[in-house]
Amino acid sequence: MAITTQMIKELRDRTSAGMMDCKHALEATNGDVDKACDWLREKGIAKAAKKEGRIAAEGLTTVVAAGNKVTVLEVNIETDFAARNEKFKQLVNDLANVLVNSDAKTMDEANKVLLNGIPVSEAIVHATATIGEKISFRRFETITKKEGENIGCYIHMGGKISTAVLIKGGSEEVASNVAMHVAGLAPIFLDQASIDPAYLEKETHVQLEAAKNDPKLAGKPEAMLQNIIKGKVMKEVKEVCLAEQPFVMDNTISVGQYVKNNGGELIKFVRFMVGEGLEHRNEDFAAEVAAQIKA
Repeated sequence: MAITTQMIKELRDRTSAGMMDCKHALEATNGDVDKACDWLREKGIAKAAKKEGRIAAEGLTTVVAAGNKVTVLEVNIETDFAARNEKFKQLVNDLANVLVNSDAKTMDEANKVLLNGIPVSEAIVHATATIGEKISFRRFETITKKEGENIGCYIHMGGKISTAVLIKGGSEEVASNVAMHVAGLAPIFLDQASIDPAYLEKETHVQLEAAKNDPKLAGKPEAMLQNIIKGKVMKEVKEVCLAEQPFVMDNTISVGQYVKNNGGELIKFVRFMVGEGLEHRNEDFAAEVAAQIKA
């Protein structure tokens, strides 16, 4: 499969590895970017999992509350300059407010909700024409709390990251403190019980291959090697599980313990960061890659 400049750029954005390393990884995996990420990690060249959430598009996220509900959403636009446009900001806020007061649960339903008298899908088209850049309503999620539950919200960096946390018991303050933690520490799973088995299988494979390529582990007994791999996987698990992460306000305890100490139990979290997984505009990248490949 031919390796394109675009593929190299995407892999570099996700891993921060060098261009030629990215090119070699793609060649070794027949152009599969996901497998190339793992290949780089296995070779010790990049910690891809730590980079996959970097910002790759412009726009805003926000979170709004109404009654017993909160809605978190993301709307994308082409440039950061346009993302600071007051009309764009108003669009995002208006959209969040109509959705939190609606019964929409899917993107299809959300696009049919009326915003200023017209469906959201049409309002996005109109805003695109008015502001002059392509606008995309990418995603949203609404959390509804039951009696005895509390929701905390947090908006970071003027809307680059928005979070919401639902806990049973505790208080809104506790939930809000955890929401701030979620913004900064970017957990993937709520707790160990909620980890996708495919994630564990993939991580175990990555750590096994990394161990095989580590000269310090050469010749180690198989039992010892398996224990080392298990330890590395468990370390990774603690880094991606909200309940296991050291609490940002007191790193002597975990987030789960903090919530429990305050009479609560973690139920759910949502974290949207602008441009997660999307391609970031970089018009000079092709020339940059071509120059380095020729060198």
